Amino acid sequence: MEEKKVLLSIKDLDVKFRVRSRVLTAIRGISLDIYENESIAIVGESGSGKSVFTKTFAGMLDSNGYIDNGSIIFSDDELADTVVKIDGLANKLMAHARKKLDEYSRLELGAATYRQILELESEKKERSGPSSEERAAQEEELQNLLHERTEVFNLKQTLDPAKEKAEIKRMAQEIKDYDEKIKALKRKNEQLAREKKHAAETDSAYMKRYSERSAKLHAQYDKEIKGEISQEAMKRNEILAKEIYLSVGRFGLKKRVQFTNQLLNALKKAMQLGVDLSDESQRNAVFDNVAFRVRYLDETPEQLHGTCVLNLANVKYAKDWTQIRGKRIATVFQDPMTSLNPIITIGKQITSIILKHQDCTEAEARRRALELMHKVGIPNAAARFDDYPFQYSGGMRQRIVIAIALSCQPKILICDEPTTALDVTIQAQILQLIKDLQKEFNYTIVFITHDLGVVANIADRVAVLYAGQIIELGTVRDVFYDPRHPYTWALLSSLPQLAQKNTKLYSITGTPPSLYNQIVGDAFAPRNPYCLEIDTVAEPPMFQVSETHFAKTWLLDPRAPRIDKPEGIQDIHQKLMEAFNI
Repeated sequence: MEEKKVLLSIKDLDVKFRVRSRVLTAIRGISLDIYENESIAIVGESGSGKSVFTKTFAGMLDSNGYIDNGSIIFSDDELADTVVKIDGLANKLMAHARKKLDEYSRLELGAATYRQILELESEKKERSGPSSEERAAQEEELQNLLHERTEVFNLKQTLDPAKEKAEIKRMAQEIKDYDEKIKALKRKNEQLAREKKHAAETDSAYMKRYSERSAKLHAQYDKEIKGEISQEAMKRNEILAKEIYLSVGRFGLKKRVQFTNQLLNALKKAMQLGVDLSDESQRNAVFDNVAFRVRYLDETPEQLHGTCVLNLANVKYAKDWTQIRGKRIATVFQDPMTSLNPIITIGKQITSIILKHQDCTEAEARRRALELMHKVGIPNAAARFDDYPFQYSGGMRQRIVIAIALSCQPKILICDEPTTALDVTIQAQILQLIKDLQKEFNYTIVFITHDLGVVANIADRVAVLYAGQIIELGTVRDVFYDPRHPYTWALLSSLPQLAQKNTKLYSITGTPPSLYNQIVGDAFAPRNPYCLEIDTVAEPPMFQVSETHFAKTWLLDPRAPRIDKPEGIQDIHQKLMEAFNI
């Protein structure tokens, strides 16, 4: 495969939502590299996680959604380049940081013993209360009761007090019964915890062993942390102190001091645990708890120079998104009318974005806006500049939305089914426009769609999502002509364009699994006509088919029986060429 620059690197991403006292896992361990200037399509049924996935790196998750695990590293040299002025405050903060880091480095000398102390305390905690498995079971039982109570309460709110008094009374009693069950469960769990604690405290033999072992480890630890730190550690701390100031230098004075102290505390904890701070990924992870890490490069007497490690999964400062969303990562949504303000003129909506993100006058912003309107195919742009959205057709409104998205020349353009609300003849024009502008603006396209015909014409690569996971990834040729996952087979078999006369159109049976529950095995197993026994008990790994092609199915295991893909999608090259005019 041709060597390309990785623009966005997603690793082990988990995204969850809190919904009615329950947790829904929408994205489950996705890892994907997105390259510069490529077009990648994200394909799958409704609810598979396509939109949620792209919202994570545009900072647009709903308020009840959060990234639970993973990283999203955005490689933008211009945005990452960081310069911070060295003044009296900078020297004072760096000197303070250097002094503290040298003190904390002594903790590294006793890190192995400290971890043993933590293990010993964890063992005592397990003996003095419910085990982790018991606590998980208790929490699940409690959450299920709370969810059931909430469902009954919400249903009660929909009833008519004038006509359904008896039903309201019955549900009120049912809610009281749930309240009693919840209280009883909490009392039961508290009683179990007290019994476990009492049993541990009265086990004199264990408590004696614990006290002796704890005293010995603490004495050893106190002795170890009194040693002298190495010259290598001191040199590393000097760089760390500079990286701390580089990382907080863009904030105001109050935030700068606050974040400096938070980073020092995070580094203290890391040193105490023996984290290898010479390892780039581990150092990044420590900084990510507070702010983006800025890697030190060089300096002059007047300034420090570094490059920022932009992990979009850990944006702690809301204003950071203003430098990314719109300016570096832009989105075109399905319905252009919901993306445009109906009471503001088209020209004003484009120029406001240009003025917000670019240093230019209103006259220059107007000139650029007219140029963009011309590029996206708005006829007589100057005369239409002061029109309102309702005066434009659906296709023209979508062209304006594309113009707004491209107004700051972003690195990534997310297209969230941008042709769904448009007439079929206009769809082809919009798709062609997006591809043509890519050659001029050199952006990366991330295209979300259900329509495999769109994929065939616009994408270089395809990621097939199911139940919040990528289950197949490859080039368009790989996925269309040599699909390997049964779900991809099912999607292709469902294409009306490939159906033959006097045959029944294939449809995928069943529904996707509930993402509230933990999924065991292959998520597609209950709907998979080629399901193996192992699919129901173990999650398949991602098998490599070729240099560019990967699929997450046990059918690719060398021990699996040979199963041919469905007859309807065998030898589909010519069918696809004719159906999609590739």
